[in-house]
Amino acid sequence: MIKEQNYDNHVRIYPPFHFLFLGVLFLTLLGSFVNFYAALGDHHRMYSASLICVLCFLLFLAGGFARVFALRAQDRAIRAEENLRYFSLTGKLLPKELNIAQIAALRFASDIEFVDLALKSANESTLPVEIKRSIKQWRQDLDRV
Repeated sequence: MIKEQNYDNHVRIYPPFHFLFLGVLFLTLLGSFVNFYAALGDHHRMYSASLICVLCFLLFLAGGFARVFALRAQDRAIRAEENLRYFSLTGKLLPKELNIAQIAALRFASDIEFVDLALKSANESTLPVEIKRSIKQWRQDLDRV
């Protein structure tokens, strides 16, 4: 049974990615630098040690890029969903003053609070963390990654 989502428990951590994959990747990168340092005096090992460092660094970057690209795609979906939600409630599009971080924070607001919070956030440039803290009736988002 999933607990009711709220401000205190809404952050999502996926242990296989955040701990296992990134942890092993970081240790591999660290190990490649240790290997490179050990090979500094040995010209026969220098090429392979430097190549391993470069490949590990690129793999580390690829893991970061994969996460960033997925989050950007998710942000586009959130913007579209919340724009449709706002339109269905008001007949208008979301205010242009809202940035994606504010819109992502607003997705947790119930329909009762959503419109007023959106307008207030647009007018006052409210920080996303403050938007989330001001939500009284939390709307769960369990499908995000």
